Amino acid sequence: MDRAAKIRLLITAIAAALVVATVGVLVLVQRSQDAATGSTAAPADLAAGARVLTDTTQPKATVVWFLDFECEACKYMQPFVDQARNRYGGRVRFVFRYFPLPGHRNSTTAAVAVEAAARQGRLEQMYQRVFATQAEWSEATGSQAARFRTFASELGLDLTRYDADVASKVVRARIERDMALGRALGVAATPTFFVNGSKVDLQRADDLAASIDAALRQ
Repeated sequence: MDRAAKIRLLITAIAAALVVATVGVLVLVQRSQDAATGSTAAPADLAAGARVLTDTTQPKATVVWFLDFECEACKYMQPFVDQARNRYGGRVRFVFRYFPLPGHRNSTTAAVAVEAAARQGRLEQMYQRVFATQAEWSEATGSQAARFRTFASELGLDLTRYDADVASKVVRARIERDMALGRALGVAATPTFFVNGSKVDLQRADDLAASIDAALRQ
């Protein structure tokens, strides 16, 4: 190996060592920040203030779902969630928090529409409608606000109030609070589930039911 090649090899080795060291420092800093802020631990009641899908006065378990209405994996999980809601009845409370992903053009628009409907007591109906029609509007380049407004009309909502809520900073703030909480808990993708405050390692659809069963046995 000539002298120039040896120098290049040495420079490469030093650069690699610096990268490893830097990554190690960043990890240690992040862990220190997490320890200081408590961001790695779920709050005592993660469901407090979330949108309720299945209510119960004395739940033995609570499922919190961070979802994106434009997410295909969320659409895939929705029937399993609804089946679990029927299966467990009053023993389990199911709630969700909005977590629209930035790569989905209409995920926030859908979340706003669902929240606006929820404020008129039509959460369940809009939740079902938006998911049922996902294939028709997901990945569209243009805004789907008009489509969601049509859903609101078909559900019999007061459109004047709906329009005001869609434009409301309060509604946007509600969604942003859910997203901030999700990020603080390490949520980076959807669907993400927590059962009694513990994050579900979701590898298969039935992992959710398994986590609920485990929580109910405790």
